[in-house]
Amino acid sequence: MSRRIYFDGLNLSLERGTGIATYTRLLAEMVRELGYEIGVVYSSRNRPSKNPVLREISFFDYRDDSRRPKAGDVWNALVDQFHHPFGIKPGALNLSGLVVTDQFRTRMPTADNLFIARNLFANARRYFSWSGRFTDLAFETPPDILHCTYQLPVRAKSACNVYTIHDLVPLRLPFTTLDNKRQTYRLLRKIGAEADHIVTVSEHSKRDIIELLGVDETRVTNTYEAVEFPREFVERPDDVVAEQLRGSFGLTPKNYLLFYGALEPKKNVQRLFDAYMLSAVDIPLVVTGAVGWGNKAEAKWLKDMREEERARPHDNRRIHHFEYVSVAMLVTLIRGARAVLFPSLYEGFGLPVLEAMRLGTPVVTSRTSSLPEIAGDAALYVNPYETDDISRAIKTITADAGLREELTLRGRAQAELFSVARYRERIAALYEKLR
Repeated sequence: MSRRIYFDGLNLSLERGTGIATYTRLLAEMVRELGYEIGVVYSSRNRPSKNPVLREISFFDYRDDSRRPKAGDVWNALVDQFHHPFGIKPGALNLSGLVVTDQFRTRMPTADNLFIARNLFANARRYFSWSGRFTDLAFETPPDILHCTYQLPVRAKSACNVYTIHDLVPLRLPFTTLDNKRQTYRLLRKIGAEADHIVTVSEHSKRDIIELLGVDETRVTNTYEAVEFPREFVERPDDVVAEQLRGSFGLTPKNYLLFYGALEPKKNVQRLFDAYMLSAVDIPLVVTGAVGWGNKAEAKWLKDMREEERARPHDNRRIHHFEYVSVAMLVTLIRGARAVLFPSLYEGFGLPVLEAMRLGTPVVTSRTSSLPEIAGDAALYVNPYETDDISRAIKTITADAGLREELTLRGRAQAELFSVARYRERIAALYEKLR
């Protein structure tokens, strides 16, 4: 029986995390609960020190990873490319407790083994770009399974190599991502051809993988996803939530609409902004998400709105934008919203929809990709390409208390289909199949 499973730490190392980081953390924790020995493979900017104390200190020194590139980095990259054809041996990272790691508890899954290699994932991509080959990882104690939770050109020697493909957005909506589409297509096709197994998170994504990558359906398993918030956040009394909303954000419970997620083209944020203004509803729109690529119009709109509203009393602001909020504050914002708006163009799963349903908040979302599969009959659906349709839905969800109550009840029931317990059963069945 397979007892040792290693995961990639690509997204786990990001300071503010991503949906894939959330996926990886929950998956790793769950697999450990199922009795497997867990390992995580990380990348570092510098070559890990031979001194175990310095290696541990350097691993948690995020200022080091965020520094500007230096001339020596180019030389290091060239040297690393020379080594990749022969395989990479990630070094063990032993945590002695020297570094106080309390603030990383929500970011790092509990793991029995940690490994690290210099610029592992970036170098593996470079190697694949010119060679068309995967980087072999040679562990002193090899895993039974290496599970890459993102499409990465790496594999472990003498192991079952499993890859999660969340969606094929770079191929289906190429204008919404920054990927080099030629390289992405080559990598996805190679994973489709050579992976021992592929995991995905919805039936919609499974169909895409089978049809676009030519993978036999017996080699693809849909596990869906799950949401697990800390109990103290979910069970926080309503009066405490109201106090936090007023004190931290200047908001009143059930008196605002909420969008949260990356401000990127796929999320359809500009149409959401236009639809909100067109609706002329009398409650504010709260937006959480960092301004990134491909959204100059959205960033300018937010800036213009801030300048326009400086003269207004705080209580009369129409737009509130927070680039980042903690998990605790995000739960508070979701619980306090009159509705969550998520008119995304394309999703492999759509975690915000499940999170909102789980917390009892009505959802407006798109009738495209996997979203109807996840929301079932518990959402108000829109055509994400029609601003008028989104606007009508915003007016309806804002004004119709009966509809909101019905969607809240349906949402809680729908969320149970994606409960942690059911997810655990699907994950257990997956790894049992990979013996």
